[in-house]
Amino acid sequence: MLELTQYFPITNPTMVFFIVLVTILFAPIVMGKLRIPHIIGMVLAGVVLGKYGFNILERDSSFELFGRVGLLYIMFLAGIEMDLEGLKKNARQVGLFGLLTFAVPFALMYMASIWLLGYSHLAAVLLSCIMSTNTLIAYPLVARFGLQKHYVTTLSVGASMLSLLITLVVVAAATGAAGDGAKQPDALFWGLFFLKFVAYCALLLFLIPRLTRWFLRRYSDSVMQFIFVLSMMFLSAALCDLVGLEGIFGAFLSGLILNRYVPPLSPLMNRIEFIGNAIFIPYFLIGVGMLINLRLLFTGSEIIATVACIVIVGTLGKALAAYISCLALRQPWLSGHLMFGLTSAHAAAGIAIVMIGMRLEISPGHYLVGDDMLNGVVVMILFTCIISTIVTDRAARHVVLNREQMKDDDEKKGDDEKILIPVKYPETCNTLLNLAIMMRNPELNRGLIALNVVYDDEEADQNQRRGQQLLDQMVQRASASDVRLQTQVRLATNIGNGIKHAFKEYDCSEIIFGTHIHPNSSRVFWGEFAQSVFNGLSRQIIIARCTQPFSTLRAVRVAVPSRAEYEPGFYRWLERLCRFVGAIGCRIVFYGREDSIVLIKKYTEKKHRNIRAEFVSMPKWVGVIDLAETTNPDEMLVVVTARQGTVSYKPALERLPEELTEHYHGTNLMIIFPDQFGPAPDTLTFATTSHREQLSAYQEMLTGLRKITKKLKN
Repeated sequence: MLELTQYFPITNPTMVFFIVLVTILFAPIVMGKLRIPHIIGMVLAGVVLGKYGFNILERDSSFELFGRVGLLYIMFLAGIEMDLEGLKKNARQVGLFGLLTFAVPFALMYMASIWLLGYSHLAAVLLSCIMSTNTLIAYPLVARFGLQKHYVTTLSVGASMLSLLITLVVVAAATGAAGDGAKQPDALFWGLFFLKFVAYCALLLFLIPRLTRWFLRRYSDSVMQFIFVLSMMFLSAALCDLVGLEGIFGAFLSGLILNRYVPPLSPLMNRIEFIGNAIFIPYFLIGVGMLINLRLLFTGSEIIATVACIVIVGTLGKALAAYISCLALRQPWLSGHLMFGLTSAHAAAGIAIVMIGMRLEISPGHYLVGDDMLNGVVVMILFTCIISTIVTDRAARHVVLNREQMKDDDEKKGDDEKILIPVKYPETCNTLLNLAIMMRNPELNRGLIALNVVYDDEEADQNQRRGQQLLDQMVQRASASDVRLQTQVRLATNIGNGIKHAFKEYDCSEIIFGTHIHPNSSRVFWGEFAQSVFNGLSRQIIIARCTQPFSTLRAVRVAVPSRAEYEPGFYRWLERLCRFVGAIGCRIVFYGREDSIVLIKKYTEKKHRNIRAEFVSMPKWVGVIDLAETTNPDEMLVVVTARQGTVSYKPALERLPEELTEHYHGTNLMIIFPDQFGPAPDTLTFATTSHREQLSAYQEMLTGLRKITKKLKN
């Protein structure tokens, strides 16, 4: 009879990778049928495949490498997806939960280790450190439900990092004491440790933002940007190891620093999440499962008692910390469930700490950590991972359901959002697409419409092919962000009318297009057909010009005219701007009359609490000249204007093109024509005449006087 065991464990690299991929593919399918979180399936698959299961695969260097990368990836994603504004606003709450989630499990486990397990004081401290920290195993579940920026997620992730930092400091003290023959580390040890930690954080905070802005401004290639971000993550982790802390803290810190430079709806973020969730994180989970030896549970009552003590006491400590914090912060019990689920799993950090203890020789032939503690910790990992994923999965589902029930009627109905993006130049198409993606409502999950209009003349065929190639590139970029994009190349005898009739056919709500970039194409500011469009439509139109990547903008300054709140499109443009700055993570400053500022402030506090909004009262409209002195090159000016004859229109707006040309030439700019009362799109016909940009009599007189003044000066 053929002996199959001679072929195991499999060592061929191709077969090893194939089996891992098949496991990653089918584990979620099987777990889905059983209604069990698929993360548990990855860990259990590792148990089956490892040497303590059927010995199909050996935990070789590939699992060490990819597993390490997967752990760093989890921490990096937690940092890069965190709500920074929520973290700043809730720093005290995070500090409270972080201290409790460290201190309560530490104290309970220390007493249990001394009184129930009979460990030495140093061994008890090391085991308590293992149970006081946690690994964010269940974080991918939170991300799947779209709760990365939820208040409870921010608390849990921030508290996990704080408890990890405290734990690493305590471990450093314990290992220093064990290495010095139970002599406590002196002031010199702590002084050097503190200086190294401060220098490490200062170096990252100074170096990474400057490198990132420099790189993103000069290189737009998606592969290069992805490699750059990963390089920053691994650099931070490697430097953290040199300081004496675990690299996972460095990966999390690099994620926090890069947070505002990687918008959540960008293709770059999509690639980061995809690679991690598809390869590295599953590899890490399978590798964790391969460390677990369930046979130890059947070797005797001593190991069962050790595992039971560690699991029960450690889990109880995390639960008490979560629910005490929940009561102290006056949060519902559902928030406590989610806090407990996210902070109750133990994996790589526990293994790393217990391995440190196994290398510390406290006396000849005796080490700080013995086999019983090692086996107890390894088996404990499986149980805590199962508890964490089940609790987090159920709590996250209920949080999503409650959030849907609490939405008001307007939010449930959604709105008429359907964005049209007319494009002409390859240099601006990706910028306009990114802007539309950031301004769209992801909960409605509606696609975008890209339009290219060409003249119906003898060069129509050639221009159509060029237009289709341009739109095909936009489709590829939109698909990288998981956004549907409809495209159309349209023939027209007049470009402006072509855009307006496409707007009517698709029943769009607004238009986003760019400023003309070729000076020879038009001698006027708006371009050849822009004024034809916004004079012929009463819906919202956004004209944008950005000379650098959106993620590198430091601030957005918004000039709001008086009586803007009386226009029907007031809240539409305000919502779009809030989504935009929320996506790129910069601050936004509103300048306007007190009446307008009060309404804007109320809206942002109710709908977008997490954006960094500032408000400056402007008694009267002074144009954009005064703002030019305070607007830096890495900031964007947004001017909310109005069409003639509307409530918020004023003669000063007629000077806008000239002022922008003189004071904001080549800088980041956005001009918004809000929804205003006017003819509905249904009144448009193909016989509508084309509008051209015309100067008012006031402008013509002013221009003439300026020319005369210049001649007199000369």
